[in-house]
Amino acid sequence: MMASDDFTSVTSPFRAELLAHCYRMVGSAEEAEDLVQETYLRAWRAYHGFQGRSSVRTWLYRIATNTCLTAIERRGRRPLPSGLGGPGDDPGAAPAAPLDVPWLQPIPDAVLRAARADPAAVAVARAGTRLAFVAALQYLSARQRAVLILRDVLEWPAAQVAGLLGLSTTAVNSALRRARAQLAQALPAEDDVAEPAEPGRRAMLDRYAAAFEDADVTTLAGLLRADIALEMPPIATWFAGRDSVARFLASHVLRAPGQFRLVPTAANGQPAFATYERGRDGAYAAHALQVLTVTPGGVARIVIFLGAGLFGSFGLPDVYGAAAAGAVLAGADRAGHGGSDG
Repeated sequence: MMASDDFTSVTSPFRAELLAHCYRMVGSAEEAEDLVQETYLRAWRAYHGFQGRSSVRTWLYRIATNTCLTAIERRGRRPLPSGLGGPGDDPGAAPAAPLDVPWLQPIPDAVLRAARADPAAVAVARAGTRLAFVAALQYLSARQRAVLILRDVLEWPAAQVAGLLGLSTTAVNSALRRARAQLAQALPAEDDVAEPAEPGRRAMLDRYAAAFEDADVTTLAGLLRADIALEMPPIATWFAGRDSVARFLASHVLRAPGQFRLVPTAANGQPAFATYERGRDGAYAAHALQVLTVTPGGVARIVIFLGAGLFGSFGLPDVYGAAAAGAVLAGADRAGHGGSDG
């Protein structure tokens, strides 16, 4: 077997889980893909010197993690609007101009399912990619982020993490304590993000989509929790509370029935909707991707990623049409209107 064939056969099974790992580190599926490419390039160049003192998986994670640490040092963190300041106090005012910063981005559930399908990646199946969790990771330093992901998401022993990062076990445990404390302040309680049973969740999502398409703000508001948060990157202004969110949607978004069409998809293990807006020619063009946090008490958070830039990575058409959208709808129905925490 040629060296290139051997390299491919022993490293390719880990690609999907490395992509999920890099996404957790940097908060962008697109950037994570580039970092995985860089990881495999570095691994290929060093493969002749790999002597098997660790498993191939551990070796690749070492390269990927260090590649991510370098990228974070260059670029910094990727926030959501709620990470930049408090909520807006005037939902009736015109939305602020988009802010040109590297925003946190969602990841398609198809990528996460590929990572879970790998028998060597059982730990990756845990709920470590929810949007709120990945957003909270952005508050941590790059090294704290790496320690927490390796220890709490991938469940690696402290000694193994220490070897990977070139730290002492004591330093790893100390960094983990600080990271957990900071994360506890930024993350909602586990009970607050628990999803309802499948029949109730599906019904809630169906009602949400119908109310949004019908511009029925009253019905939509009834589906929201009292402490709902609405974010719309790249717009930095965000809103909290049912009344504020409903007023903003009524004033600036849901002005007429039939303006939008929602196609179910899934991101970050959460239900999501591709949102198409009707143009003057009557056609519906890609407009935004909505990622929802659904709880038994209602929708707790809506993050609307404005623009059509994410549609391609989700396998979504740029124009809503009977054939194209029908195929997407069929796939979403098979997936049960979105993913799960698993």
